[in-house]
Amino acid sequence: MTTLPRRSIIKGALALSAGAALPVRAFAQAKGYGARDAKLFEIAKRELEKAGEAIWRKDLVGIADFGVHSSKERFHFVNLEKNEIRSFLVSHGTGSDPEHDGWLNNFSNTYGSNATSRGAYVTWEWYKGRYGTSIRLGGLNPDNSAALDRLIVAHAANYAKKSHVEKWGRLGRSNGCFAMGPENFREALWNLSGGRLIYADKLGLAEDGSIVTPPPPPIKLPELDAEPRVGGILPPGL
Repeated sequence: MTTLPRRSIIKGALALSAGAALPVRAFAQAKGYGARDAKLFEIAKRELEKAGEAIWRKDLVGIADFGVHSSKERFHFVNLEKNEIRSFLVSHGTGSDPEHDGWLNNFSNTYGSNATSRGAYVTWEWYKGRYGTSIRLGGLNPDNSAALDRLIVAHAANYAKKSHVEKWGRLGRSNGCFAMGPENFREALWNLSGGRLIYADKLGLAEDGSIVTPPPPPIKLPELDAEPRVGGILPPGL
């Protein structure tokens, strides 16, 4: 058996200790990740800590970055055990994007809004719904506390496929659910359901780590009266 010199053993131990003490960003960069992925690791760790005992499977976190256009892969599977990230397309709600231009303008927790809600979610069991096998979600924050009552879930949809982007330049919209293409959603079923965390917000993280600046929402002009007016007053007899 080969015996390592004492100096080599000490150097190796010090290197391991230093690696364990690295912050997430430094660790991610040391592993060759870009600035965006380093930030995603930070967010995953931070949100897991905030969620506490509400999350009982802490190996993988889903992060939906709705600050990025829907044509981009903005649903990130952050695997904290394997130290890797896989990214996929995901749709947002019609109430969050009434212009249907692919940009999320606002979040809502209101029943009937058909909008996406921001915040942390716990994934629950599978069930069979309108879009086939889906994942129930529970909202953990005031901004998404109505998720269960609003039937906000994760499911597959053809309007969330890459081919939809290739045809229309953006994904279709959901009723506030996390909709993914069928092929990608199969991976979500195995990797995200059953006590894991999904976090949604307008982070706007570009691939190079810069912050995406979405275009300003269109200005809504007041509707003009159909009836002619004189000096702001309806003419007599009208």
